[in-house]
Amino acid sequence: MSILQIPYREGRDGFWGEQTSTLNWCEEDYNITYYCAELVNTLTNLMFMWLGVKGLRNVLEFKHSPIFILAYVGYLVVGLGSMAFHATLKYEMQLADELPMIYTVFIMCYATFSYKRSPRTQLLIASIMVGLGIFITVYYLYAKNPVFHQVAFALITATTIFRGFYVMEYQLRPQLRERNPTACSRIMREMWTLALVSIITFVGGFLIWNMDNIFCRHLTTAKNQLQLPWSIVLEGHGWWHILTGLGAYEMILWRIWLVRCLSGEEEKFMLDWRPWRSIPQVVPRTHKGATKSS
Repeated sequence: MSILQIPYREGRDGFWGEQTSTLNWCEEDYNITYYCAELVNTLTNLMFMWLGVKGLRNVLEFKHSPIFILAYVGYLVVGLGSMAFHATLKYEMQLADELPMIYTVFIMCYATFSYKRSPRTQLLIASIMVGLGIFITVYYLYAKNPVFHQVAFALITATTIFRGFYVMEYQLRPQLRERNPTACSRIMREMWTLALVSIITFVGGFLIWNMDNIFCRHLTTAKNQLQLPWSIVLEGHGWWHILTGLGAYEMILWRIWLVRCLSGEEEKFMLDWRPWRSIPQVVPRTHKGATKSS
């Protein structure tokens, strides 16, 4: 063993026993430690823990809409479920990862479609979301088809995003032009940048995940040649966790900033962010340490 190259475990026995999940990933099982099936895929979910706690604290401290408390709690549950899934490769833990993804994106979908609606309409939208969530859950438990879960998640996410785009251009932009014409272009540019960076980050993670699946055999050979710790950078599903954790956080933040501007509070709050160089947050303009985004 070289000080710069640590070999993988020779045995593939593990603390959690035989895999029962319907999915497995390119990271070889129990190749680093006896106690965790996929150590890299487990630890990369710490991105969700860090950003989830950061987002939740900001919502509480700056008194953003309470719906975003639920959004960040759901975000944290997704990260915890994913950690449990990759640590154990058990079917029950797979569900703890995949189903909260659906429920969390439904929370964001509700926040998008129910804003400024009457209580009766909000109740109707909530009922539709709950009904769809129950249908997806029951069907997925019956079919156990990961493709169904992935397609359902993608459709709900896309619906939420495109609705947000519509609100930005056909509701927010006219409002800003009327009440704050000098700031309109800057705010809309910030908002579009945040939304597009979020999508690019998410799609980038998705592409790396798929390359990880397609070229798994070649990547495994390369990882065994490189050995630890260098081989960690080739764990594509781990990069999926990091990039989607960041992209999903930015997507929630985008909605928070959109709500603040729709409420006419763009002079009280600001998007504190340097694209690709810092983690965004929506803070009061008087907040200590805030840096004006460009």
